[in-house]
Amino acid sequence: MWSWGSQPQPARVADDENEEHQTEAGRFKTFLSILRKFIGVSDLASVRFSLPSQLLEPTPNLEYWNYLDAPNAFVAIGTADDPVDRMLEVLRFWFTKDLKYVKGKPCKPYNSCLGEFFRCNWETEDDAPLIDTRALRGNGNVPSSSSSSARSVEVTVPNTGLGSTNSGSSSSVSISQTPPNPKKPVRISYLTEQTSHHPPVSAFYIDCPEKGLHAKGFDQISAKFTGTSIKVMPGEHNLGIFITVERRNHETYQLKHPPAHLGGILRGSLGVTVSDMAYITCPETKLKAILYYYDEGWLGRSTNKVEGIIFRYDPENDDKEKISDVPEEDILVRLGGAWKEKIVFTLGPKPISDHPPEEQITIVDLGPLAVAQKTLPPADQMLPNESLRLWGEVTKAILAKQYSKATALKQELEEQQREKARERDRKGEVWKPVFFEQATHPAGKPTLTEKGREVLRRAQRGEWSLEGPQALSAHQPTDAGTPRQTLAQDRQPCTTGRTGVLHHRQHSHHRLIDIAADRGPSETSETIQDPLTAFRYGPPAAQPIFNTEDHGSVHARNRTRTTLA
Repeated sequence: MWSWGSQPQPARVADDENEEHQTEAGRFKTFLSILRKFIGVSDLASVRFSLPSQLLEPTPNLEYWNYLDAPNAFVAIGTADDPVDRMLEVLRFWFTKDLKYVKGKPCKPYNSCLGEFFRCNWETEDDAPLIDTRALRGNGNVPSSSSSSARSVEVTVPNTGLGSTNSGSSSSVSISQTPPNPKKPVRISYLTEQTSHHPPVSAFYIDCPEKGLHAKGFDQISAKFTGTSIKVMPGEHNLGIFITVERRNHETYQLKHPPAHLGGILRGSLGVTVSDMAYITCPETKLKAILYYYDEGWLGRSTNKVEGIIFRYDPENDDKEKISDVPEEDILVRLGGAWKEKIVFTLGPKPISDHPPEEQITIVDLGPLAVAQKTLPPADQMLPNESLRLWGEVTKAILAKQYSKATALKQELEEQQREKARERDRKGEVWKPVFFEQATHPAGKPTLTEKGREVLRRAQRGEWSLEGPQALSAHQPTDAGTPRQTLAQDRQPCTTGRTGVLHHRQHSHHRLIDIAADRGPSETSETIQDPLTAFRYGPPAAQPIFNTEDHGSVHARNRTRTTLA
């Protein structure tokens, strides 16, 4: 974390000699002593230093940082026929996307290397309750339903946590209990690549063709240590998540992130809070949501309180930044609750407290939810720059509590990357991303290259090899150990039990935010090798293989067989 800047070499913090006596208290004391050196630094992202391995969570940053903690909430976006209900579906996804913050503890994953990439699938049931508020708003009829296909909102759908009422009314909102295809899970594919080092930026793409959904964006953060907390904010290239619903005339939602704080540093009890404003806009439907996250309460105790509204806005004159800026007659929905617990909504401009409990509809209850498992590529089909393989040996050393070895391996990797950067400088080469067209984009929307599109197409078919099909069996990677061998149980395909249960991964705790400017490159400077050392389209014989081992522009050359370098 905080590993970038202009200094020629990063500052280092020595490992504790007595590795067997690393405790939570000891790690926290070390962490705090490091932070004190950066009080007043305007942006920790401009500072380079390398943390000792005992302070790291043994997981890559790109694996950790994603927005599909509850993938069934994502695939439900666009289901409703009414635009207001679709905005509510997006808000339901918004409150579930960071479930790891609720279920886990703060931690520090590995920083990402330039050109490092991560890919995975989620297999999820299409079981999120249908949101249909048209009857209550008086501008439509709730679709007819029977007791076997729908129930009204006063009945909680077992274990989903994705919508119910507190009590009461049987006529306000219809919730479907029957998913479109309950026997076949929906597949979501994910690809992310570290596209820039200065500034630290990664691009991501989420694809669900079965539901006509995709999402994309750039992740970049800036951070500042105030002495009592770390404030984390979106970086200049992070304009949020862009979700496109293809079957709804390609309407696109832009979800802008609010600032977050890592607090409790002086108390020795770390926790994440969110403050200030978040915004969701859809120009096609002319609907906007404003969410206000309250600051910490008295004596620094967080209430996790959030309130919000949905209202009609003018995309050409989007000047409403606070809830108080919006005229009451434009407010269609009010939301409120605790973002770590339960969120309810009511219809119309009247405050939620003025509505009886039966009119306060639960849009999401995070209590029963758990972070969904990922489906990962087999270890023998990962490329050298794939996150789990790249950091595999460091991970094994940390899990074995061999912290000095882990630090040495990490530093060796860092030096390799710096040497690659120096070599590019000598040759006058400019590094280019492999899966995305641009390292950054002023609109905040990354564009996939043909190789990126092909990776996602293959992932949708459950194909993980990035070589020609005949070459794969003869050319397995051998230069890196099997990643995460001791966590094999954490690499099983997602299994869902009863409807809507999202299973925890088998870690002792879930990773939280990359505490400060950690969404960028590693504690080092550059990359060891571009991701696609072997990637072929079409028949296996004598086809072009895309190779970027020179770290310049992507070029093609002919080979009859491929190997993983």
